[in-house]
Amino acid sequence: MDLNTIAAIVPARRRDDLTALGATAAPLAGGSWLFSERQDHLASLVDLMTFSWPSLTVTKTGLEVASTCTLAELAALPDDHGWPAHPLFFQCCTALLGSFKVWNVATVGGNICASLPAGPMTSLFSSLDAEALIWRADGSDERMPVASFVTGNGTNALRQGDVLRAVEVPLAALQARTAYRKIALSPLGRSGAVIIGRLDRDGAFTLTVSGATLHPEQLRYASLPDAARLTTDVESIETWFTDPHGAADWRRAVSAVLGREILAELSEPDTAVTAGSEVAR
Repeated sequence: MDLNTIAAIVPARRRDDLTALGATAAPLAGGSWLFSERQDHLASLVDLMTFSWPSLTVTKTGLEVASTCTLAELAALPDDHGWPAHPLFFQCCTALLGSFKVWNVATVGGNICASLPAGPMTSLFSSLDAEALIWRADGSDERMPVASFVTGNGTNALRQGDVLRAVEVPLAALQARTAYRKIALSPLGRSGAVIIGRLDRDGAFTLTVSGATLHPEQLRYASLPDAARLTTDVESIETWFTDPHGAADWRRAVSAVLGREILAELSEPDTAVTAGSEVAR
């Protein structure tokens, strides 16, 4: 969509350029959401892509993903480090309702900052205990878990003038086994629930429930719980919601079912994550 109120686009090449952000100036990355509807309150855009941040950087402590990394780049991350969690990157990218054209422009940061319950990048990086690196408008840096960054349906921890710089995935999470489930009311529908399990090397188990809740919910256990306890804990979550993509009671019920499937999968030491783990019902 043409944004006919925009009078200027400011290319950001230094952090100081972000001072142009404000009530009538928004950050621009991929623009897949920004250009999808009218933005009559905006008079200018600040282009983050001109920072030319490296999209994917492997470090001694894990993986840094720039907020401007596209879903296409993330999905194509080569499997050359032996990370058991590697398949999860592609799996979560497929949860985005969009064509390859969208994949080539939509960014990791844009998806997280939109903060929709069905945001697959929020699901992905929450499940891997990634930290969000925020550039605050006052020039300070702040890190917080991605699972805490998203606070509700369309809300997050950013304040006016702030920018999500990157997400940082710890090596321990990349070395964990993962299992992924998605469910929607139709084969091409928006996710009604995205459930991800992670089994760490020390035996700790984390189940991340998203898509079905207003913000990511995480259940943590020192070891694999039994199915009854997991079911009770999932059903005790209080942030289920109803919208055209699913009723709250349906979301609660299917999340418990998918949680048990994940538990069963990760209880089998030799079970590999397969392409058939995505479910559409």
